[in-house]
Amino acid sequence: MQPSTILETEESRDNNLLRSLLLKYFSYWPLFLAFLFICGLGALLYLKFKVPVYDVKATIIIKDEQKGLDDSRIIQSLNAFNSKEIVENEIEVIKSQTLAQEVVKNLSLYAPVHEKGKFTDRSAYSISPIRIVAKNPDSLEAVEKVYFTYKTGKQQVIINDTAYTLNQWINTPYGILMFIHNTNYQHTDNTGSLYFSLVPVSYIASDLAGGLDVAASNKLSSVVNINLTDEVPQRGKAVLNELIAVYNKAAIVDKNTLAANTLAFVEDRLRYVTHDLDSIEASLQHFKSRNNIVDIDAQGKQFLQNVGENDQRIGNINMQLAILDQVENYVLGKGGKGGIVPSTFGITDPELSSLLEKLYNAELEYEKVKRIAPENNPILVSITNQIDKIKPSILENIESQRKGLIAGKDNLASTNSKYSSMLSGIPEKERQLLEISRQQSIKSDIYTFLLQKREEAAISFASTVANNRLVDSAIASKSPVSPNKMVVYIIAVIIAIGAGIGFIEVKDLLNNNITSQTEIEKYTSIPIIGELVKGDSKNSIVVSGSNQSFIAEEFRQLRTALGYLGINSRRKKLLITSTISAEGKSFVAVNLAISLALANKRVVLIDLDLRRPSLATMLNVSYVEGISQYLKGEREIESIIKRTDYSNNLFFIPSGPVMSNPSELLLNGKIEELFTYLEGLFDYIVVDTSPVNPVTDASILSPLCDATLYIVRQGVTPRMFVQKLDKYSRIKSLKNVAIVLNGAKGKGFRKYDESYSYGYSYVENRKNTNAKGVSKTL
Repeated sequence: MQPSTILETEESRDNNLLRSLLLKYFSYWPLFLAFLFICGLGALLYLKFKVPVYDVKATIIIKDEQKGLDDSRIIQSLNAFNSKEIVENEIEVIKSQTLAQEVVKNLSLYAPVHEKGKFTDRSAYSISPIRIVAKNPDSLEAVEKVYFTYKTGKQQVIINDTAYTLNQWINTPYGILMFIHNTNYQHTDNTGSLYFSLVPVSYIASDLAGGLDVAASNKLSSVVNINLTDEVPQRGKAVLNELIAVYNKAAIVDKNTLAANTLAFVEDRLRYVTHDLDSIEASLQHFKSRNNIVDIDAQGKQFLQNVGENDQRIGNINMQLAILDQVENYVLGKGGKGGIVPSTFGITDPELSSLLEKLYNAELEYEKVKRIAPENNPILVSITNQIDKIKPSILENIESQRKGLIAGKDNLASTNSKYSSMLSGIPEKERQLLEISRQQSIKSDIYTFLLQKREEAAISFASTVANNRLVDSAIASKSPVSPNKMVVYIIAVIIAIGAGIGFIEVKDLLNNNITSQTEIEKYTSIPIIGELVKGDSKNSIVVSGSNQSFIAEEFRQLRTALGYLGINSRRKKLLITSTISAEGKSFVAVNLAISLALANKRVVLIDLDLRRPSLATMLNVSYVEGISQYLKGEREIESIIKRTDYSNNLFFIPSGPVMSNPSELLLNGKIEELFTYLEGLFDYIVVDTSPVNPVTDASILSPLCDATLYIVRQGVTPRMFVQKLDKYSRIKSLKNVAIVLNGAKGKGFRKYDESYSYGYSYVENRKNTNAKGVSKTL
């Protein structure tokens, strides 16, 4: 087969399938119309009573140095405690329950006010004249609806005939509340009944956090878009603006905590050094006063200068060792799970400062993520591992610096020992004066150093800024984003079509019988040569010379289609059977025989349904003699062939008396003799026999005939038999089989029109009809 032929075949199958589906469902168009009406009405009601929702958006920039945004050098020089942020972590912080609860408390969202409607209650955020504030929001108990009225002149809130004054804490049955003016109030006419509810803060915060959409504009940007949908755009804007304010406040509090801790450390050291310096100065004054010492000679000055410098160095070394001890105690004792890193004033090693900064940033990040994530969260585990890697490096650096400082201190002490030996040559009083002056100089230098660091920490504390910059404050959409009318109507149409298709498919699924010609073609390869509609007439004979009904015309078409099976002047025998009883095989047999006789052909109709004969009743005749007696040898062939009143060309062989063993009689060879005799007399031999299931009469007779018409009745023939028809036709030896669909009717609300309009050309042909009522054109 050529590729083009294959393509055409596939396209033809697709077209046929599409056409079959359209025909199948289009016949139920009133059902689809009903579903469309119901769903359309539902869509209208939904749009009428659904509260519209607006989209609110705000934009900020997170200071993430990895994505190109950092503080200026001036801000860095003033803010010694600034830390860099990671956009992904900050997004999780913004969506956290902690910030959401803070927003709920600040805006009193735990006490929403609603307007009572006929069908749907709506938020009265901007139409309520008052707002409710709870003194202890965290301990609120849920209250569903509390109706109230507001007296504008008296500025009182009336609840259950009890008046409450504004701007005062009042002990109500619902807790300690305060009624205040609503700054968002917009006066409207015809405001309905108002009521407020009390909802636990955690519930509102959970809904708020769940409704937030926080995301970076792209992977390389630190711009964060914050979106929220709300039925009241004013409330949505207030929520987003408050959320950004709370987020900034939390970040500033974290940074100020570090600066405040450093200031406290410096203040504590200053108090200790000031006490020592005051004590030394008092001792020096007392010594000079007691010994009348006014000046020191040049040698004493030189010694004092040298020793003072060495002692200052030793003091610096001692301070650095003390700072190293504090840092080491912090690293070993704090556990790395938060806290403020001790000051490293005086430590000149940049590597230690860098490691401590990394440790602080890691611990600060751990605390932020811990607020919104469980202990086993992968991010927490990663941060903990990072902290555990930094600590050994810090301890190793501390130990290295400690060894160097101790070596330097020992060297200076050795030098001072040399100078001390030189003191033996100086008078005792002068030596004592020098020692006191040396201590004074050391403490004075330390005091000056601490004052300088305190000022630096105070400047950093005052210059702390937020870790983000506001790009756009909250902006609400002008029109609602939900519900979308077009989307709602489209969904309604889809639901209607889906409901209609589902109803049809379920209906077909629950039906175990054949429903259409397409279904027969799906299950069997046996051809269908005719389709007979289901009529309303109670008369079994529907074909006559004057009858031009739709079903009569279909029998004429079936008569013509017999040529497809090879029925002609030499092959005359046509067997008609079915699957079960009540499928209309006898109806088809008698009307087909009449149609053949009306075509001026000699036809004999044989009733070989020896178990339940019915043709005699249809033909309205009563014959005692029949084929059963012939099979027994009690009658001759000539005696059982009867004429009929329907046509001079139609003859009838009745079944005769019912027998108990028809299958055995059919095998005695007399049927072959009968068929041979009849072939010499008639143009067509139409045989009506028993159904295929469960008897074998048709299996015996079919090989003796030239073709078999298998009657399938729509809505009666079980589907399972048609599915196995190919197999049955081989097993039961059905010869040259073709199917006739009987009782066909439109599916759903589509019905066949039995009035059947012919058109002009056919009417003209009727004028040439012969005396027997048969058209010459047929």
